[in-house]
Amino acid sequence: MELDFIRERITELRMKKGVSESRMSSDLGHNKNYIQHIVSGKSNPSVQELLYIIDYIGVSPRLFFDEGNQQSILTQKIIDGLKDMPESDLLLLISMINRLNEGKA
Repeated sequence: MELDFIRERITELRMKKGVSESRMSSDLGHNKNYIQHIVSGKSNPSVQELLYIIDYIGVSPRLFFDEGNQQSILTQKIIDGLKDMPESDLLLLISMINRLNEGKA
């Protein structure tokens, strides 16, 4: 995997999250140019820092590196939220989804 992919993916997901490079840099505890230096190729994050960046963006490492995955950040959050729900709530959600999708057919 090329470093260009990582740089482009950071930018893509950062923009979907709606946060600036300088804000993201400071939220991660770095100077305001930290993310800009990474996406411009002036520096590369360590593996540990890349994992912090991925966590900050709000996706799993699998989703970050899966080029073919078109799953949105919101979809990932929904899936993560479903993992601990009781079955009765999951069944209720399924019926709500079915009802909302009725108008699309």
